Amino acid sequence: MIRSVKPDVIIHTAAMTQVDQCETDRDLCWQVNVTGVEHIIAACAENHSHLIHVSTDFIFDGSHGPLDETAVPRPVNYYGESKLAGEQAVQKSKIHWAILRTVLVYGVTPDMSRSNIVLWVKKSLEDGKTIQVVNDQWRTPTLAEDLAQGCYRAAIKKATGIYHISGEEMMTPYDIAMATAEFFKLNKSLIKPATSATFRQPAMRPPKTGFIIEKARRELGYQPHSFQAGLALLATQLR
Repeated sequence: MIRSVKPDVIIHTAAMTQVDQCETDRDLCWQVNVTGVEHIIAACAENHSHLIHVSTDFIFDGSHGPLDETAVPRPVNYYGESKLAGEQAVQKSKIHWAILRTVLVYGVTPDMSRSNIVLWVKKSLEDGKTIQVVNDQWRTPTLAEDLAQGCYRAAIKKATGIYHISGEEMMTPYDIAMATAEFFKLNKSLIKPATSATFRQPAMRPPKTGFIIEKARRELGYQPHSFQAGLALLATQLR
């Protein structure tokens, strides 16, 4: 396909991102998140395409945050290891590239084929379900349209290097759930705080990440929505 189209820029967003599945099906995870990236790098080299590669905050250990682009990666799960290996393959290549790392993306897809924390909380509360949500992990949740904006700006500028693309508000999943319930006027009493230790999951999660986005602001003109504005946009799309 790349030989046929000969694109000037490729924005590579595909990945295996189900963290627990990556932990238990490591071969498939590596094929998608590393070998797949190597194939795209080879195609970019052959066709002189500029690569915008999307990565994740899960390459970090979560010992502190928010993080800028100089932070040292130290993944705590196999998903993070695979995404870091994909980044390293891009960095070692001789192609022109930019790596855009992002955090906890939420939004609406046309076919609703994939959920995220905001949609899960909204549907659960609408169905009258009690939910447990962790309050000891911190992220800077990212509206899908903001990530798209970052990718677009990096593409039109043919930017090079690493950029952190996310929202700018540090929130726990519990904070996100409460804000979602408040916005959609749903029953907040159904949301119960929990610690990470409450859930038995195959993969560890980094406790605290989140991004400092000043480089993206300065070099790309990136400007994210506030979380409230992101919810408002999501609400109009759902209507």
